[in-house]
Amino acid sequence: MPSTSSAVSDSSRSVPPSLWRDRDFRRLWVGQTASQLGEHTILIVLPLFAVLTLNADPGELGVLRAVGQAPLLLVSLFVGAWVDRWRTRTVMVVTDAGRTLMLGAAAVAGLLGWLGLPALLVVAFAVGALSVFFDVAYQASLVRLVRRDQLLQGNSALEGSRSAAQIGGPALGGALVSLLSAPIAAASGAVFFALSFLSIRRIRRTESIPERSERPPRVWRRIHEGLRFIVTDTSLRTVCLASAAFQFSFAAMMTVFLLFLPRELHLSGTTVGLTLAATGPGALLGSVLAARLPNRFGYGPVLVAAAALGDGVFLCVLALDGSSAVTVCALLAINFVFGTAGQLVNVTVMAVRQALTPDGMHGRAAATITFVGMGMAPLGSLLGGFLAMEWGLHTSLLVTAAGMMLSPAVMALSPLARLGRELPAAHDTPPAAARPEAHETALRDTDAATGS
Repeated sequence: MPSTSSAVSDSSRSVPPSLWRDRDFRRLWVGQTASQLGEHTILIVLPLFAVLTLNADPGELGVLRAVGQAPLLLVSLFVGAWVDRWRTRTVMVVTDAGRTLMLGAAAVAGLLGWLGLPALLVVAFAVGALSVFFDVAYQASLVRLVRRDQLLQGNSALEGSRSAAQIGGPALGGALVSLLSAPIAAASGAVFFALSFLSIRRIRRTESIPERSERPPRVWRRIHEGLRFIVTDTSLRTVCLASAAFQFSFAAMMTVFLLFLPRELHLSGTTVGLTLAATGPGALLGSVLAARLPNRFGYGPVLVAAAALGDGVFLCVLALDGSSAVTVCALLAINFVFGTAGQLVNVTVMAVRQALTPDGMHGRAAATITFVGMGMAPLGSLLGGFLAMEWGLHTSLLVTAAGMMLSPAVMALSPLARLGRELPAAHDTPPAAARPEAHETALRDTDAATGS
């Protein structure tokens, strides 16, 4: 396996010229960048519109965030099984078109005065569901688009674009909601998804996907294969558990945090977006560190230390008071540290996951980890809204921020913390995943022999 020491956060340096000369890879990169900008813009637009324009209470904000995150829990496993058997280009193009139309309709409804909380819930769920399809598909598409020895380099480029989206998306969303209107902000998201559609539909390379048999494997069987693969691997199982602990606590904390900033610290939507955007530059630094630290100190120690630093830094928010320049600078620093440590964890975990995952399982592996980890986010958002109503914003922020420390604790107590400077070897491809038609034939023969 190639080492991550060759990867750096700056895309132009991390990806060799031979890969950048690949037109299809460039089209994927442009499309994924535009999609990430759209996603990060909408993630701040919808909650801020609910809080600042519709005067949503903590419970309503928690429901809105939970509805937008619910598809991670409801459809991730099905998406993974489906993506492994379809062309990822088709999936990404269709989902881009759907998100463009949905947000365009939301913009028109807002201009006509029809964009209330019920409509926001519909938009949040629809965009969230389509984003699950896109995110699983683009992760699987890279595996089919580039050589295996270019995976880490290609992922570095895609992670760099996601970092750029973290910089521009929240700031753009907050500014548009404050300076213009929520419909205009929603329209900006539609524009980004339309750009992604136009770029990805130009990919011409034929993907190597499993041949479809006359009787394709049952979707539940393919989902079970993905779940079994993750559960039986100690490192990937730990990634799932740590991700679930983090996403649950982080979703709860962010629900309280988005109320705490404007209502307790009296920050405007533009300032909120600016402070959240500080995670972007931090993520760029995190990518640089991810290229060096695991090879020097070991993958396990870096994961545990980075998770503890990034998750624990939000406890510092409780010491802030008012909307002074000191408060804003402190929030910028907190989000910068969180972005740095979070990106360091993300890139390192992705390298470990890709190293352990065989061909034919990438879609299901990504979807299973998304389901177990991100699937906890809706529940966390609901909890955050409930705690804010019952306990107040200060106490709720303390409890939810402290809860984020569960994630590094899970990793510290597992074999994942003992990973050394080398990536683990890839597992053999499961027979059923490599040749599903043969697997189904064997099942039919068994059924016939037993008379079932």
